[in-house]
Amino acid sequence: MVQPTAAFTGPRFYDEDIGPVQFDPFAADLVQRLPAGFAGEVLEIACGTGIVTRRLRERLAPGARLVATDLAPAMLDHARKRHAGLAVDWQVADAMQLPFGAAAFDLVVCGFGVMFFPDPAGGLREARRVLRPGGRLLFNVWSAIEQNPHALVNAQVVESLFPGDPQMKFRTPYSLADVDGLRALLAASGLRERAIETRRLPIEGDPRRIAQGQIRGTPRSALITERGMALEKVIDDVAAALVAQGGDPYRGHAQAVVVDAEAA
Repeated sequence: MVQPTAAFTGPRFYDEDIGPVQFDPFAADLVQRLPAGFAGEVLEIACGTGIVTRRLRERLAPGARLVATDLAPAMLDHARKRHAGLAVDWQVADAMQLPFGAAAFDLVVCGFGVMFFPDPAGGLREARRVLRPGGRLLFNVWSAIEQNPHALVNAQVVESLFPGDPQMKFRTPYSLADVDGLRALLAASGLRERAIETRRLPIEGDPRRIAQGQIRGTPRSALITERGMALEKVIDDVAAALVAQGGDPYRGHAQAVVVDAEAA
């Protein structure tokens, strides 16, 4: 089964419009859990446009090897160009079938990717397979959509424009919010919990750019176009709803669950 990002073609909007507002603060939060100058073999799964990758490279020792992978060639191409000066080995790879040998890495990192695995437990088992004994896995997932008001507003607007259309009910990013469920996934994957923490961070930005990132920067853009609706109309509606909720500039918060585990 192919991950939804495999056919995604809007990396610039994701990276430039929603990335700085929503994803970079959580990238910084994720990598600060590592000691500065962490050395070893590091793998990033579902690296997207390289937002976590850049933060990782800054945190790691200069000689540490960093391999950044993603299933979507368009995202990886954007990341490679956007971060051309970074010492990173960029590779197209499916998180469900990583092209690496067992016990190849000291650390595996995944920023907001596990929710999109067709089989999250299988994906975590694959991460465990490539980790050395005692190696660490760091990842985050979004809390429930109700704890991410800007995402809820976006979902409500889009779903109201396409009532009854199951493909437009885009709740997958918020499907792994339950902490007990995450603990069960770790146990089933041969991973031991070090820490699980809920993090709420402020977000602020131009509401129209946030809306543009939420629409053009996600796979929903193709679905909307297929249904014959102009993307600008949807973006305008989402932007107006964001202003009504959080003002202009938009001020709100986003919330995620951060998981720190190790290979048992």
